[in-house]
Amino acid sequence: MKVGIVGAGSWGTAVGILLGNKGYEIKLWDRKKDLLNEINTYKENKRYLPGIKIPDNLIGEENIDKVVQDADGIVMAIPSHAVRSICKNLQNIINKDQVIISLAKGIENGTYKRMSEIIEEFYPHNPLGVLSGPSHAEEVSRNIPTTVTSSSKIKETAEFIQDMFITPEFRVYTNLDIIGVELGGAVKNIIALAAGISDGLGYGDNTKAALMTRGIAETARLGFALGAQPLTFAGLSGIGDLIVTCTSMHSRNRRAGILIGKGRTVKEALDEVQMVVEGINTTKSVYELAKIINIEMPITNELYKILYEEKPAKHAVLELMLRDKKHEIEEVAKKMW
Repeated sequence: MKVGIVGAGSWGTAVGILLGNKGYEIKLWDRKKDLLNEINTYKENKRYLPGIKIPDNLIGEENIDKVVQDADGIVMAIPSHAVRSICKNLQNIINKDQVIISLAKGIENGTYKRMSEIIEEFYPHNPLGVLSGPSHAEEVSRNIPTTVTSSSKIKETAEFIQDMFITPEFRVYTNLDIIGVELGGAVKNIIALAAGISDGLGYGDNTKAALMTRGIAETARLGFALGAQPLTFAGLSGIGDLIVTCTSMHSRNRRAGILIGKGRTVKEALDEVQMVVEGINTTKSVYELAKIINIEMPITNELYKILYEEKPAKHAVLELMLRDKKHEIEEVAKKMW
């Protein structure tokens, strides 16, 4: 199999290593030419995955057209804000038989579209799916056992992606609820930012457990309104991804949140993390989307005020704790049954 990977960050490189170790022919593109030269010269991505050997059948390629031409599968391993521009640039290069797999987790600002919806705008006839779930690149690249979800509107496409990625160390389930899978992967970054802020403020496990539990509740509330299956959020792309992103120091969203909780500005936190923090843009999109469709998302609302209105984090926590009394699951149960 020939695979073209667009994006040589930590996740794109880790996936390239995973697929390269399966014997596939891998071409990897990134805007950073020095990074590609480093990968080809030293067989290592020292910037994002230092110490991890890159297989010889993975080649860094500066020409993005050469990466996607003739590839059986095209993996979009780029930040969510770059998906539209990359798709536009490749519009006349990708043919309708190539399978496109999105790894990006986010909701586009302004349009409120999921990543697969953006890709579908440009390639409406291509087999299209996503891969999501609790999967830090640092662990996948080291063959630490990991389990994820492959999703598509088409069963055969989800199964193609499953077969493409599955290894003894990387188990892949399928789920045809692409709306729920993508929303779970996007909104968990918002909750991870909030969990990091909680850690930065010096709060404990009780607080984080509350944020995670109520976070998955508001994620499911949003998903239900947008046509997702509620049970998806109890799976790998829902609570599974949420757990790992809220608790691990591999999580750039949690690390950024910790810095904000300690008093850094958003810009200072981003400068220190030195990687894309998807939850920042996604918070804005989801906050606005929830207002439009009239969905209550209190954690997202308070995080938006912290990030975009400079509200003190401790005041936001107090607002959450002093909200009107609520039932825990009755509203969800009524809608489901």
